[in-house]
Formats: sequence, structure tokens, C-alpha cells
Amino acid sequence: MCRFLTALPVYNEVAHVGGVLDEVLAITPDVLVVDDGSTDGTSDLLAARRDVRVVRHPINAGYGAALATAFRETLAGPWDGLVTIDCDGQHQPRLIPEFVAACTDGTSDLVSGSRYLQRFAGDSEPPAARRRINAEITAEINHRLGLTLTDAFCGFKAYSRRALESLSITETGYAMPLEVWVQAAAAGLRIVELPVPLVYLDLARSFGGALDDAATRLAYYRRVLDRAEAAVAVGPATGAHAAS
Repeated sequence: MCRFLTALPVYNEVAHVGGVLDEVLAITPDVLVVDDGSTDGTSDLLAARRDVRVVRHPINAGYGAALATAFRETLAGPWDGLVTIDCDGQHQPRLIPEFVAACTDGTSDLVSGSRYLQRFAGDSEPPAARRRINAEITAEINHRLGLTLTDAFCGFKAYSRRALESLSITETGYAMPLEVWVQAAAAGLRIVELPVPLVYLDLARSFGGALDDAATRLAYYRRVLDRAEAAVAVGPATGAHAAS
């Protein structure tokens, strides 16, 4: 039987983390929380729990940095793969077994949730700028890499150990999934999407700083794509190249 670690990147989620962890633990006992320098009481809440493993970054290093830590922790352990799920209440832990099953059926290496592959009853309406940028970047990724994605940014994913061994993540910010797509395509990983409900609990949630501006965010995403493509084109035979 395959064992997958489930990892949650967390930054200042004191309002959600306890409930989400209880839901995840009802599905799997193998849970890692990467506390990315929280300052709102999240760290104290996590320190009081004995049912999850916690790795804490002393300062906020970024969403991509938290997931890179989860990748390393998985590869350092006995796990056959990794499920990543956000801790803001948008993802439904009950779907974790479906992601693991899809990642272990012999047809895929990387399973990614899509909020736009199928409509569910009760789906939220995404903020217009976020939906537009997601659609634009998703289409650009498909054009550049020959993929057929419908949602470039969903954080609900399952990675086989082979996939993790093929990835070498350097992007520390919110654009980290774009680096994943470039490296996964270069490595020839088999990618599938699973439909997940579209849930926005906080429409005012901020990216922080300059990234709250849509044009700035779009330019940032394109810089990361350009940099990731350049890296797989000219980089050393490590990371994504090792599985090509």
C-alpha cells in the first residue's frame, strides 16, 4: 500500500488551521505542517498539537519556499508521494484519497486540482481579476509547454516520488506552480487534473505588497515562466533534466 504524506503550507491561518487539520487527520494520520513564519498565533496553536509534524520557518519565506520544504521532507522520509493542500479552507480534505488514487494508478506522476474543469453546486464566483489572470497564464503555459491545463494555480496536488525527484524548485513566491509546470513538462511527467469545488471564503484576501496590483502580478508570473524555461534549456543535468 502506498503511503503519501499530506503537507499544508501555513502562514497566519489561526482562524482556519485547527479545523482544516482536524478534517485532514480524519482522512490520513501522515500530516506535515510547514509554518512559514506565522505571527498571528498560528505557531502557538500548532505547538500545542501532538498529532501533526510541524516544520517552522523562522521568518516568512514565501509560499514556494514552504512547498519546497515539504518536497524535501517527503523525499527524506519513507513516503511514496506527497499531497499538498492549502490551509485557508478552500480545499476539501475528503478529496485526498482521490488524488492519491489518481497518482498511484500507473497513469500519472502529478495530479493537480482544477477549479474550472467542472462546475459544482455552491461554487463561488472568483474575483474577476484573479480569474482573468489565471485563464491568461494557463493559456500561455499550454501554448509554451504543449500542456492542456485548465487551472495553473490550484494548490491541491499529488506528486509521486518520481515527480518530486524530477523537480528542483527555486521560486519562493506565489508563482512557484509555474516553475513546477515548466520542469514537469521538461521531465516528461504525466500530468492529470481532477475537478475540485471553487471555494473563496475571503474575497478580500491579499497577495501582499505590489502583487495586489493585477498588472504587477501578471508581469511577475511571466518573469518566472521565462526564467524557468531558460533554466531547463541551459541548466545542468540535475532536477528536471535528470528525468528527461
